[in-house]
Amino acid sequence: MTHEGIPAPARELKFRSLVARLRRGMLDGTWPPGSKLPTERALAADTGVSVTTVRRAYEDLVALGLVERRQGAGTFAAPRTGDDRADHKVIGVLVPDTAFYYPRVLHGIEQELTAAGARLLLACSHYDLGEEDAALERMLAAGVHGLLLVPSLHTATDPGRRAADLLALPVPAVLVERRLTAHGPGDATEHVCTDHEGGAYDAVRHLRDLGHRRLGLLVRVDAPPTVSIESGFARAIGDLGLPAHHHERDVMADWNPARADAAVAALLAAGVTAALCFGDREAALVLAAARRAGLRVPEDLALISYDNEFADVAEIPLTAVSPPKFQLGRLAAQILLRRLTEGDASPLHQVQLRPRLVVRASCGAA
Repeated sequence: MTHEGIPAPARELKFRSLVARLRRGMLDGTWPPGSKLPTERALAADTGVSVTTVRRAYEDLVALGLVERRQGAGTFAAPRTGDDRADHKVIGVLVPDTAFYYPRVLHGIEQELTAAGARLLLACSHYDLGEEDAALERMLAAGVHGLLLVPSLHTATDPGRRAADLLALPVPAVLVERRLTAHGPGDATEHVCTDHEGGAYDAVRHLRDLGHRRLGLLVRVDAPPTVSIESGFARAIGDLGLPAHHHERDVMADWNPARADAAVAALLAAGVTAALCFGDREAALVLAAARRAGLRVPEDLALISYDNEFADVAEIPLTAVSPPKFQLGRLAAQILLRRLTEGDASPLHQVQLRPRLVVRASCGAA
């Protein structure tokens, strides 16, 4: 407990929220450069925090050069420099990786925000919950008006609780490529996601249309889309009247050439003639393993990759399920900007975008 009688984490959140509110007010013109800010007592009464918390927030903003204290006169918003215009919105964007998958999502976000005159503040969590929390604190302290988040719900002990904490942040948040699938209608998050179930379903239907009956699915289990891909694949098998499929699952780190050799041997033993592989790296390993086993691709084993990051540069270009990453980023930014403009008048958006199937040589289609 602190001297204010409030647990330290709660007091810190109150402080961060107040700093974020003050910064947003100075960015959006509530307190233009040179204007006088409320007294410590007035702001404490208005926000419901202690005078000590207000004083600490002002001191933090003074250290950042955003606020000036004038002896005997009060506290004032400091003059702005550069392109710090009042009409700018500042949007915090949190992704787990900036090397794979998310660069095209970020491109879509950046294009939409730039067109709207908004600025982007980027952070990367590297799939680490601790770094994710620290990045959120930094962005809130920087005064962001809204957040576009790719949180690590799949590694959280309680994904529902984690999502509720994100919904309780002091600014609107739109989730990107994340939702509470298991919660069904109980999912209250605003989100834009790829319809991975639909993507897997379309891959199975394509292989069925090419004449394949016994299919295989190879996935890495430590990735958020896996459950949806498995669900869509199984649903398509049932709907299309295909026999039970062969399923290979492993963590990404264990997918290596030896593991791919074992997977191909298992596919052959099960009579599989075509397979969907998640993702491109795993599909490339399976392709090489098939060649080592003396199989022809696609004549003996047709392959479809799920991801389309580098499927086109495989030894035999891979047909791929391609998530609409750029469009997904643009739409998520549009929804957040609408939320910031319309507030609660904007409907809650829960959007899924269906991937497209990019046909190349590995499946045997024209």
